[in-house]
Amino acid sequence: MSNPRPPLLRVLADRPAAWLAIPAVAALAGLVLLGQSLVSSPAANAQADAPAAAASGSFSAQQRSDIEAIVKNYLVTHPEIFLEVQTALETKMEKEQAARLKSVISENARDIYRDPKADIAGNPDGDITVVEFFDYNCGYCKRGLGDIVKLVESDPKVRVVFKELPILSKGSEEASRVALAAGQQGKYWELHQAMLNAKGVLNEATALQLATKLGLDIDKLKKDMNSPEVLAELAKAEELAKKLGVNGTPHFLVGDRAIPGAPGDLFEQLTAHVGELRKEGCSYC
Repeated sequence: MSNPRPPLLRVLADRPAAWLAIPAVAALAGLVLLGQSLVSSPAANAQADAPAAAASGSFSAQQRSDIEAIVKNYLVTHPEIFLEVQTALETKMEKEQAARLKSVISENARDIYRDPKADIAGNPDGDITVVEFFDYNCGYCKRGLGDIVKLVESDPKVRVVFKELPILSKGSEEASRVALAAGQQGKYWELHQAMLNAKGVLNEATALQLATKLGLDIDKLKKDMNSPEVLAELAKAEELAKKLGVNGTPHFLVGDRAIPGAPGDLFEQLTAHVGELRKEGCSYC
């Protein structure tokens, strides 16, 4: 079905942040054009109190009506200004977010990249570390697993750190505890892959079934999954996610660069960031 909305309204509907610019644009356009009209219009110049009213912010009903008409005409004539303001706003927000992320990563680099208790894949002594926040019931995390496996297998110097962020369900939290307990038996990476490759909902029961197939000590696993160490690890990952502003999964970090979600070119983005950091150097990743 075709969209009955005018083109500009479709743009504003698709890019909601553009609405934030309307009051500022309207006010600016109104003040500028009002000033022009007061200077250029003989009728306006005849009204000696108009400049004073404009300066004080108090306008008569007629003046307000004139301003509204000027603003409306300007915006209708130049609708592209919304896209210009939106682009500038997005650029500004991206720069601010990048600066904030860089600062937070620098302050928490050890916990993010070099936590000695972290579960990893790849080279334990790798020169560049990739970090992934994930949830075992996240479809995009499942889709991104193949790219992580490919990265580990194709780059013998890369190191991948996993941060459990079970935000989708109680079952996700149970699966994360089982995975962390499996790490105490040296089987984290194997169970991690098995769970993300599994179909259906992941929870304690399904995670334990997969662990059984992998030959883990299930009695020990059940005990360890409820240990203070495992619970503390989950809490630490959650706190890091809050500091970093990570509110969805998967979320990847490579140095001070972030990749939210699992884009179709995830592998290419990861390898590009890893290669850039090798050339530039990274003191903490």
